[in-house]
Amino acid sequence: MKELTLYVDGAAKGNPGRAGIGIAIYNQKGASIKRVGKYIGIATNNVAEYLALIYGLQEALILKAHKVSLYSDSELIVKQMNGLYRIKDNLLSQFFLLGQHLKRSFKKIEILQISHSENKEADRLANAALK
Repeated sequence: MKELTLYVDGAAKGNPGRAGIGIAIYNQKGASIKRVGKYIGIATNNVAEYLALIYGLQEALILKAHKVSLYSDSELIVKQMNGLYRIKDNLLSQFFLLGQHLKRSFKKIEILQISHSENKEADRLANAALK
């Protein structure tokens, strides 16, 4: 069973403002296998965080993962995706539904919150995409 660990982050300079996403993917031995930094245009930070999660899950599917541990420093996104916070924004609701749909593609998935300091590589990739 292919296991992957993903670190995802979104960044927006201004809210809304220029935004980017960062994804760092590691195999089960902890070796880096893919890094993604993409500029996504003008967006809010929450939209960037959700797009990073969605893009990360899509990458895990492309890499044929069966088990995924996804880490984000966004309390809002993690708690919404785990059913602990409700969604008030229509656009975020649509991203939530897409994220839930993607989650069903894996035999096992966990979405966990980490501190900003534990998410440095994904943060670096997201911010580098803004330049």
